[in-house]
Amino acid sequence: MLSIFIKEVNGIFSSLIGYMVIGLFLLLMGLMLWVFPDYSILNYNYASLQQLFDIAPIIFLFLIPAITMRSFAEETQSGTIELLATRPLSDWSIIFGKFFAGLLLVAFSLLPTVLYYYTISNLGSPAGNIDSGAVGGSYIGLFLLAAVFVAIGIFSSSLTDNQIVAFVFSVFLCFVFYWGFTFISNLPVFVGTSDTFVQKLGVENHYYSLSRGLIDTRDLIYFFSIIGLFIYLTQVSLDRRKW
Repeated sequence: MLSIFIKEVNGIFSSLIGYMVIGLFLLLMGLMLWVFPDYSILNYNYASLQQLFDIAPIIFLFLIPAITMRSFAEETQSGTIELLATRPLSDWSIIFGKFFAGLLLVAFSLLPTVLYYYTISNLGSPAGNIDSGAVGGSYIGLFLLAAVFVAIGIFSSSLTDNQIVAFVFSVFLCFVFYWGFTFISNLPVFVGTSDTFVQKLGVENHYYSLSRGLIDTRDLIYFFSIIGLFIYLTQVSLDRRKW
């Protein structure tokens, strides 16, 4: 797994892809949080980073599939997937190597946003008047959300040798698992009966639960279950090629 992880990280940062992803994420977040008046933190009367955690899932919805679309699709298109299959590496090692490489890039993207927390904390009255527990829980939730999107992305990439198809399908699945169940719960057939249960099937409900600063094991189990599901489906997809 380590060899695949290093190969993927080198592949990301030896080209412009990694730097462009990090730069684009920080540029969009900076514009939304500090420039555009509808979302600007400076227009709020209290110290909060909630806008960051509201906007980040929308950016990740497109950014993470763009990162992961090449993970297996490019290998299949170029024929190097057969070379990987002949090496003394299990499918799980290949999958987790690519998964953690994608997650590392997301972590590098999020790391500079800690400066926003420091800035908002100092802008508070008095300085430091910010709910650190909620911010910490939101970062955990955002990182787990990113892990779900990465798992979905590499699964989508394993289904095809076309990177554009992998990107579109990944965006679709990420949208369904994040917002889809909320929209479904608003249908008249569910309202007043099982709408809460349907909402809990989606990622959004658990993401905002963590953003309140309370780390609930049920939310963690949900996130790890979805991640595990798509990693398992990726392994099935790779095994299908051998069949």
